[in-house]
Amino acid sequence: MTAETDQPAAREQAARLAEAAGRAAGVHVRTVHDVVGLAAVTDFFSDVWQTPKSAPPYPAEVLHSLVHAGGAVHGAYTVDGDRLAGACVAVFGPPATAEAYSLVAAADRGVGYAVKQVQRAWLLERGARTLRWTFDPLVGRNARFNLVKLGATGTEYLVDFYGRMADGVNEGDESDRLTVTWDLTAPRQWRETGDRGAAPVTHQAPDGTPLARRSRDDRQLWCRVPDDIVTLRAADPALALRWRHAVRDVLTSAFAEGFTATGMSRDGWYTLSRTLTREEESPA
Repeated sequence: MTAETDQPAAREQAARLAEAAGRAAGVHVRTVHDVVGLAAVTDFFSDVWQTPKSAPPYPAEVLHSLVHAGGAVHGAYTVDGDRLAGACVAVFGPPATAEAYSLVAAADRGVGYAVKQVQRAWLLERGARTLRWTFDPLVGRNARFNLVKLGATGTEYLVDFYGRMADGVNEGDESDRLTVTWDLTAPRQWRETGDRGAAPVTHQAPDGTPLARRSRDDRQLWCRVPDDIVTLRAADPALALRWRHAVRDVLTSAFAEGFTATGMSRDGWYTLSRTLTREEESPA
């Protein structure tokens, strides 16, 4: 079966999954076009990123322009009270018929999966095949959601991507980001994580415990993040920054070698995998 003939089946599957995810989360997710609705999304993002309503991270007029240009703002509303419980924004990237980019997504606990599945269904209906976005690689719960629950793949490490940020969540830290790529046409698949415990330690974390391990065959690598970087950043910014630099050192080297991030354990360990080159498999 070709990629083209797969597309209708993927759209049907995505629509069913989006509907089921919304029911499970107790929300209905819809596109937002009107000025009042977009202003509410802007206020929601201000609350999430702890910015003044007068200086939101995504102003309503910007969201309106993105919608007018062919992008989409989706809002998740509670069924019982029609309260906004999540939102996301996507635009099409080059080539516009194949790839889309998610600018931002945030949701109450248990709602994010429904938001992303509706976004996925909307994009597939318009011919997109992949969706990319970035997130803070030190936020383990977001890594697990993106890599495990959605089945996206970490494909690029970006150092201080936005520069210094002034919102209440990121202020005082460097804005490293991990790019993930989500194949919208493929169902989520279980990925083997390997035996982390048997792999030699290659790096130590700022707290003196193992930070990174690497398999003896060089096919897998594991890297740990702190339990709660947001709380740590507020309590001890200097220690949080040492974690940032330590994880950056491991992951930038790993991506340069051809690794991609394919998993995140519940206890905060990334799994990165790669295929060996012919020269590596059969050294001279």
